[in-house]
Amino acid sequence: MDWFNTLLLVPSALQTIVVLSLICTIGLALGRVRVAGISLGVAFVFFIGILAGHVGLKADPAMLDYAETFGLVLFVYMLGLHVGPNFFSSLKHEGLALNMWSFAVIAIGTVMAVLMAKVTGVEMADMVGVLCGATTNTPALGAAQQALAHQGVASANVALATAVTYPLGVLGVIIAIVIIRKTLVRPSDLELKHADDDHTYIGQFIIVNPALEGRTVAQVSGSSKMRFVISRLWRNGEVIVPKADTVLHTGDNVLVVMSDDEVDAMEILFGEKVNTDWNKAKIDWNHVDAKVESRVLVLSRRVLNGKRLGQLQLRHTYGVNVSRVSRGDIRLLATDNLRLQYGDRLVVVGQSDDLDHVEKFLGNAVQVLSEPNVGAIFLGVILGLMLGTLPLSLPGMTSAIRLGIAGGPIVVGILVGALGPRLHVISYTTRSASLMLRQMGLAIYLAGLGLDAGGGLFETVVRPEGLLWVAIGFILTLVPVLIVGISALFSRKYDYGTICGILCGSMANPMALGYASDTTKGDAASISYASVYPLGMFLRVVIAQILVMCLV
Repeated sequence: MDWFNTLLLVPSALQTIVVLSLICTIGLALGRVRVAGISLGVAFVFFIGILAGHVGLKADPAMLDYAETFGLVLFVYMLGLHVGPNFFSSLKHEGLALNMWSFAVIAIGTVMAVLMAKVTGVEMADMVGVLCGATTNTPALGAAQQALAHQGVASANVALATAVTYPLGVLGVIIAIVIIRKTLVRPSDLELKHADDDHTYIGQFIIVNPALEGRTVAQVSGSSKMRFVISRLWRNGEVIVPKADTVLHTGDNVLVVMSDDEVDAMEILFGEKVNTDWNKAKIDWNHVDAKVESRVLVLSRRVLNGKRLGQLQLRHTYGVNVSRVSRGDIRLLATDNLRLQYGDRLVVVGQSDDLDHVEKFLGNAVQVLSEPNVGAIFLGVILGLMLGTLPLSLPGMTSAIRLGIAGGPIVVGILVGALGPRLHVISYTTRSASLMLRQMGLAIYLAGLGLDAGGGLFETVVRPEGLLWVAIGFILTLVPVLIVGISALFSRKYDYGTICGILCGSMANPMALGYASDTTKGDAASISYASVYPLGMFLRVVIAQILVMCLV
C-alpha cells in the first residue's frame, strides 16, 4: 500500500492533482443531490475541500497556490469572454442601474461594518479583515494589508479574520439567494425579462402614408432616426426581396424587423399595422411564400470577422436581405453598421440560387466552429494577469491599487470578447467549450480554496475572538444581500437570475454565481455578474484602504 500512501498523502505535484480531483469528483457528485428542492451544484466542492483539509489531507503549498490561481483565472477570463460580445450594449441599456444596485450592497455592508466595530469593540483593523472575508474579496485584503503597513499597524489579525469569515462569506450569499427564492420569488420572476439585447420585433405594415410614395427603401431608411430592416415586400400578390433602390408605393405590404419599442413609430411611418403575429417561437418562414426562402447562415470565414454588415454589400451583390443576427442567445437588429463576429448566425432572406451564393461567401462551415481558438485564450490570460498586477495610483491613496488575479482577467476577457472582432482577433468559443472551461476552472479553484482553508479553520474559530468574527462576518454577508435582493425583486424590473448575478458580483463570489447559474435559466446571472463585478471589486479595494487610513 506504499504506492497508495505516496499517491494520496505525500505532497507532490502528482499528489496535488489526485487530491484536488478527488475533492472535485465527490463535491460535484454530492452537489447534484437535492435536499428540500435545493442542490448546491459546483459550490459543494468548496465544502468537501474544507472537510478534506480538516481530516488531515494536505497538498504541496506551491502546487496548491498554482491550482487555485489557475482555476480562478480560467473561470473569470472565460466568463468575461462569454459575456463580452454583449457586455457594452447591456451596460448601455441597463448597466448603470445594475451597478447602482451593486453599490447599494457595498454601501450597506461598509456602513454596517463601521457601526458594528463601535458596538462590539472589535478593532477597526480586524473589522476590515472581517469585511474582506465576508465579501470574499482577497484583493481588498491585500490592499488593506498594504495600507496597514504604511500606517505601521500589524496586519496578522487582518488576514486571520479574513480566513475565518471567508467560508461563511461564500455560503451566506447562497443562503440569501435560497431564502429569497423560497419565500418571495413568483413563477413570473423566473422568466427572463431581458433575454434579447435589442428586443427585436417583426411587424407587417401596409403603406398608407402618401409621403412614402415613389421613395426608395434607402431614402426612407436614411431620413428616419429609427433602425429597421424591410425583409419582404408584397405587391399585387407577388413577393419582392427589397433592395436599397427598391421604390415603395402606397398599398405595398412590407415585413419589417425593428426594435420592439419602435412599433408605434413604425405604424406612424408606414400607416397601418397588420394584426399578424410574426414573433412566435416556431414559424416556417419558407412556407410564407414559395418564391423566397429564409436561411440561417453561420459566419465562418475569418476574413469577415469584424466587418460591418453594410461593408459586405449583400443586397447589391447577391440580392438578399439580412433581417436578424443571432450572437449566442442574443438577437441583434441587422443594421448596416452592425459589426459582425466570427460565429454569428445570420437570418438571410432571398431566392434559392442567391442564398446558395451567399452561403459560400459567408462560409457556413458549422464544423469549423467546433474548434475553439485556444491560442487566443492563453493570450487573453497573459494580458489579464498583466493588467491584474499593474499598480494603479489614485489621488490621495497611500498605496497603489491592483485589480488582482480575478479582476484583471475578467476585464480583459470582456474587452477581448467585445472588441476582438475590431482587431480581427478570433475569440469565438463554442457554448459547450466555454461552459466546460468555466466549470472546470471554478471547481479547481474551490477545491484548492477549501483544502487550504480547512486545515486550521476549526482551530481558529474556537479562539476567543474567532466566534465573534464569524458571527459579525455572517451578518455582514447576509443582511446587505437580503435587503438589496428583496428590494430589487419588489421593483419588478429584473428577473430572478439577473438579481442573483447582481448579488454575486457585488460580493465578488464566483461560487455563489456557480450555484445561481445552475438553478436559473439562461445566462442572465452571468451577464449581470460580469456587468457589476469589475466596478464592485474596484470599489471594495478602495474602500478597504479608506477604512484603514481614516479609522485605524
